[in-house]
Amino acid sequence: MEGKDAKEEIHWVFTASTAPKCAKLEGTVDVDVLVIGAGLTGCRTALGLADAGVSVAMVDSKGIGWGASGRSGGQCNPIWRQTPQELVERLGERHGETLIKTTLTAADDLFSDIRKYDVDCDAVQAGWVQAAHTRRAARNLSTLGKAWAAAGADIVELDGGAVRAASGSPAYSFALRHAAGGHVQPLSLTRGYARTAAAKGAQLFNDTRMASLERVSGKWRARSDKGEISAENVVLTTNAYTNDVWRGLRKTFLPLVSNIMATVPLSDTQQQEILPGKVTISDSRLAIYYSRYDRDGRLIFGCVGSSDTVKNPGDLARLRRGLKTVFPQLAGIPIFRKWAGRIAVTPEMMPHLHEPAPGVLAGIGFSGRGIAMTSVMGRALSAKLLGTCADDLPFPIVPITPLPFHGLTRRLIPLVAPAMTIKDRFDTLIDGTS
Repeated sequence: MEGKDAKEEIHWVFTASTAPKCAKLEGTVDVDVLVIGAGLTGCRTALGLADAGVSVAMVDSKGIGWGASGRSGGQCNPIWRQTPQELVERLGERHGETLIKTTLTAADDLFSDIRKYDVDCDAVQAGWVQAAHTRRAARNLSTLGKAWAAAGADIVELDGGAVRAASGSPAYSFALRHAAGGHVQPLSLTRGYARTAAAKGAQLFNDTRMASLERVSGKWRARSDKGEISAENVVLTTNAYTNDVWRGLRKTFLPLVSNIMATVPLSDTQQQEILPGKVTISDSRLAIYYSRYDRDGRLIFGCVGSSDTVKNPGDLARLRRGLKTVFPQLAGIPIFRKWAGRIAVTPEMMPHLHEPAPGVLAGIGFSGRGIAMTSVMGRALSAKLLGTCADDLPFPIVPITPLPFHGLTRRLIPLVAPAMTIKDRFDTLIDGTS
């Protein structure tokens, strides 16, 4: 089932746990906190607040996990692209040190949450292989790995045959292995957080687009076409699918695209060779290649794409070429499903925490680190609303600053994936493979 015959469907929808009961908002609701956006960040925020006895309403214009959270590769990649020292230099000593400590436990905290709240999401914490595609990338990864290992992360370097033994890929000769990494069924994780939040009293609304948000009589009032919600506080967690409910917010990041495909199930012999032990892999390309298994032994493989669908022949060809590059043993393997999702990418490749007005918070921009770091942000947002000092959060509160020429740049996004691919090929020609 290759090429045009591969189904354009979000694979996770077919293996996800049952969606929690939601209703479209009608009438008037009054709560302590309104969460707009029911992806991983919003659901973890709502769960944290409901767990503390706060009355919460969470709304989504589509449904729980409809956006990036239910479309991602589901890989838990638990460190940043910056060294601990670079984080301190960027964020300041207090926030930097807090984020370093939080990062070191982010993956373990995620899998601990999954166990604590009994979330059925096919969770596997078997490690993450982070591979270098050029010699320069290998040097940079080595520096990054040594810095995080010195800070306390369980990271080892792999060279030569050790990379192939750990990953099954002959395409790389240097990689880092992060013991804490893993993968989840991302839509099931999102639904599991939402279901637990609802069991603790949170009200869930789907198919509810909030058209306006304004301050009325000391409270925030959000209105949809058939109802309204009044709340002391509002949290915006719409990430890459942000609209204009808060002016300027969607212009603080670029909604890049990730294209993903699922193969037919691999044989037991293939699974013993490729990603043995169910590790995950990603590499250092700009048009990054990444891969993991699902619970049925299908290989999930992704890269940067051009549009919200994979109907463009170039997108599927890029996926095919990437799979052949990383796992040439699988060249020609049938593709079962293909789909796409947006990624909110900030200039710093780091999430943004905003407080644009008293009683309003926003957490967006996970730049490819969403499975681990949306939970970090969700806990930070709920902690802030529960009284934690802003200086003690892992992320500093920053102003909403629209990117220059955002409209023009956004229109050029379909050209980003081809441009990144060309740059990656050029780097390989100039610097050679790792």
